[in-house]
Amino acid sequence: MPSKYRPQIFGWISDLDKGGNYLTGADDRLLYANDNYCAFIRKTKSDQIFYLCIYLIVLIFLTLATILWILLVFLFNIENESKINILGISAFTICCVAIYLIIPEIYQNLFTRRGSPIIFNRKTGKVYINESYFFNFKVLRNPLTFLHPNKKRIKEYDWAHLQGVVVHNFSRSSLNTTILMVCKPHSHKTIDHILLDPLRVGIGSYLVWGWVNNFMCANKLAGLNDGKYKWEQETQFKDKMIKGQGWPEWMVEAFNATSLEELAEIKQRHHIKQ
Repeated sequence: MPSKYRPQIFGWISDLDKGGNYLTGADDRLLYANDNYCAFIRKTKSDQIFYLCIYLIVLIFLTLATILWILLVFLFNIENESKINILGISAFTICCVAIYLIIPEIYQNLFTRRGSPIIFNRKTGKVYINESYFFNFKVLRNPLTFLHPNKKRIKEYDWAHLQGVVVHNFSRSSLNTTILMVCKPHSHKTIDHILLDPLRVGIGSYLVWGWVNNFMCANKLAGLNDGKYKWEQETQFKDKMIKGQGWPEWMVEAFNATSLEELAEIKQRHHIKQ
């Protein structure tokens, strides 16, 4: 059965159900949780370094291949054979497309700061992200955006509009990724994607989703001291993971909002349009 969310994302495995979930585990991705909000890291430093090195090596080989094909067609093809021209132009085009796809992956790993935490507030039902513009699943991008590697998207979402799906990466290790599909209200039309839990093996890709659902439902299976920073270490968490990363002041206050009314007051005080 295909996904009910449209357009369906490439590599789809299954749609995930919301609500209390006994398949749960914060693992090492949970940074902090209190009675109002929790914060999950989405990129570990080791993963960033590993994948950055892999993609840089691929980019180097692609660049060299592109240069070699240009030399073959324009310098070494003395007899100007059409077959060589067609082969060279085709290979050059493939290399350029591959480079176009690789650069965002390099940017994602190079410019993701402190693991790109995602914040879930269960009292207001809001979700907050502050991430690299390239930290998503877009394929078609304006090449001019490559000139702005530090470009960010900082957004507030409604938990009610986020739906979970699991996709696989078709690699030999069969790693799975949990993605939040941002849907139009009261529909299955997807308008955005948010990475929740990348590159897990098998059942592990469902554990963070289960923990977040338990947290948002105030289920006691989501232990508030399961994270790297304990309940009473909120100041340390914000100093280490939030401060200096470009989070808007109103949004940091909104992490701890206990109601929609309090959230509205915070936005009004900071002149944020509702």
